Formats: sequence, structure tokens, C-alpha cells
Amino acid sequence: MFAIALAANPGGATSSQGGGIMSLLPLILIFVIFYFLLIRPQQKKAKAHQQFVSDLKKGDKIVTTGGLYGEITGLTDKYITLEIADNVRVKVVRSHVVGSSADQEACATTGGG
Repeated sequence: MFAIALAANPGGATSSQGGGIMSLLPLILIFVIFYFLLIRPQQKKAKAHQQFVSDLKKGDKIVTTGGLYGEITGLTDKYITLEIADNVRVKVVRSHVVGSSADQEACATTGGG
């Protein structure tokens, strides 16, 4: 019985050691590709958005995630007071600011999304 098992694996246990490391190589390669194509650009975009939100000041014209266009009339650490019409003001959480209204209008006219 032992001879049959030995004949089935003539290289012994040493041949499976190299195969174990080589089988992990595609998995590592896939993770590296995902990092550079998905994770890293998303982190850059989040960092740029956070910088944009922290640099907001009174008088800036912005767009919120809800689609409200308006001008900033007041700022606190967490909230922005946004004037969306004459004497109509709403409070919006800072994180719900998408971008400046000029950028959004430029994307809409060029067909970008």
C-alpha cells in the first residue's frame, strides 16, 4: 500500500512547497491591480472632496447631494447655511456638498456626468 502512495507522488513532499507559493501569486497580483485601479483613485477623490469642503467660505456657490443650488451665507464646523432664493435659507450638513455650482453647470453643458 505504501508503494502505491509513493508512486502517486514520486517527487515527495518537496514538490508541493513551490506550488503553494506559486498558487498565491495570482491572488496577490489581483489585489495589486484592484489597489491601483479601484482603491487608490477612490481615496484620492475622497481626499480632494474633503479638502474642497474644508476650504468653503461665505459667498461660494455650491450644489448639494439633494440638488440644491445656492450661495453660502453662513458656516459652522458641521453645517452650512445656504441661500437658495431671496430670503430662503436652509441648513445643510457640510458632507452633503457635492461641488461648486460652476463645475456642475460645466459638466451638464458638456454632457459629462
